Amino acid sequence: MAFQFHTIGLIGTHTNPLVAETVERTIKLLESWHRSVMVETKTAEALSTQPIFTGDINELAMRCDLVIAVGGDGNLLNAARHLSLHNVPVLGINRGQLGFLTDITPDLVESMLEPILQGEYTEGKRTLLEGCVKRHGKVVGQGNALNDVVLFPGDIAQLIEFELRINGQFVYSQRSDGLIISTPTGSTAYSLSAGGPIMQSDLNALVLVPKLPHTLTSRPLVINADSVVTLDLADYNKVSPKLSFDGQHHFDLAVGDEIVIKKQAQPLRLIHPTGYDYYHILRTKLHWGTQLIPLSK
Repeated sequence: MAFQFHTIGLIGTHTNPLVAETVERTIKLLESWHRSVMVETKTAEALSTQPIFTGDINELAMRCDLVIAVGGDGNLLNAARHLSLHNVPVLGINRGQLGFLTDITPDLVESMLEPILQGEYTEGKRTLLEGCVKRHGKVVGQGNALNDVVLFPGDIAQLIEFELRINGQFVYSQRSDGLIISTPTGSTAYSLSAGGPIMQSDLNALVLVPKLPHTLTSRPLVINADSVVTLDLADYNKVSPKLSFDGQHHFDLAVGDEIVIKKQAQPLRLIHPTGYDYYHILRTKLHWGTQLIPLSK
């Protein structure tokens, strides 16, 4: 049997009253099951009653066996970037829209959560990216991402010129609106909208998807996730592009900057209910056709 969780952290989208309602309900359930509960500070401020134990996300990482993220995928992305560094498993309750990562619906919290706490669950390892920006050889910005790292023009819609190297080998120079470097988890997000492939979530791979390239022959490129991706911004760019991590953290870039991206050493431990089916998630969220002829048992 898998590990049984005893100290549970809760983090929610604190601007959404529906999230606050689900967090309060989850707290009552956890306490009725004799679990210790700690609520992220800003999440707690949005609740009608104040929980006994609160703390920032770093305190949750240090004290909790499991952290439950209530909200949309964006809320889980934010939690994942911090908690993955501490090897803390994360479970998502969906109060957002698509919910590729937060796969427990509010009406099933009680029936699905109790077995998970008792050790009946599926655990998946999800790749994260870490990246840094170097200027004249000095690191001036860094971050990590569960979905993607994106080079984009910033506030002005103009082409960026850059060179791509993989493991030190020159791949191409390109003029485009930028580049999306995506994990398998992120392959159903921004990368998919830009024409990238859907990758099975446990693949040890990354996909590089050009954004509106100024050539008809530039296509998405799937590479080994253990590769080191380097982008060099041309000195004669007329714009000052930006680099984003999961679309939530942005860094201003300058001409001549070097961007280095690689796989983060620590994966995210993502918890799912028993019977989790990745392809069912894809069928449901992307409205794929259902099976015409049931398989014989």
